[in-house]
Amino acid sequence: MDHHRLFPSRRHILTAGALASGLAVIRDRAFAQELPPTPACHDGDEPTLPDIEGPFFKPKSPLRSDLREGAISGRPAELSGTVLTRSCRPVPGVLVDLWQADDKGEYDNKGFRLRGHVFTDDAGRYSFRTIVPGLYPGRTRHFHLKVQAPARPVLTTQFYFPGEPLNRFDEFFRRELLMQVAKTGDELQARFDVVLALQ
Repeated sequence: MDHHRLFPSRRHILTAGALASGLAVIRDRAFAQELPPTPACHDGDEPTLPDIEGPFFKPKSPLRSDLREGAISGRPAELSGTVLTRSCRPVPGVLVDLWQADDKGEYDNKGFRLRGHVFTDDAGRYSFRTIVPGLYPGRTRHFHLKVQAPARPVLTTQFYFPGEPLNRFDEFFRRELLMQVAKTGDELQARFDVVLALQ
């Protein structure tokens, strides 16, 4: 596997038709149209790489797609994508659990701020409304995720932001886990299509 490709095939989507249906879910959000489409998926894609869980995971996060609560500060962001098999079929009913630092680089270890989970829809799609995570010593900017298809092993990984200066210094950073990102005003949209070790 080529570990130096910026956007490897594991983040590719199914087909142009699947892309159109995926964007239909978010077309009411103006900034969603700014994200360039990812290339077509190819049969036999390697599964998405795992990455460390880190010390801040908490089980039993709330079921919710909008993680912005109360007077939370930070740049608004949406993370979305599709969960696929290695043969490019969408996987419905997949648990996608997200946790992250706030805009100051701090995790809520007492409650569930900026923590939540969703299940993929019939087309394998997931989406979160959140904020851009802040930096903290030793790490570049990232989202933490656990992804689990029904009755299958859990994939624990992280998604990274392109163009971050600290990417080159973070020992856990993987280019294969870079998201595709688009910006409109103060909002950011990120996309990552997960490939599970399923046929």
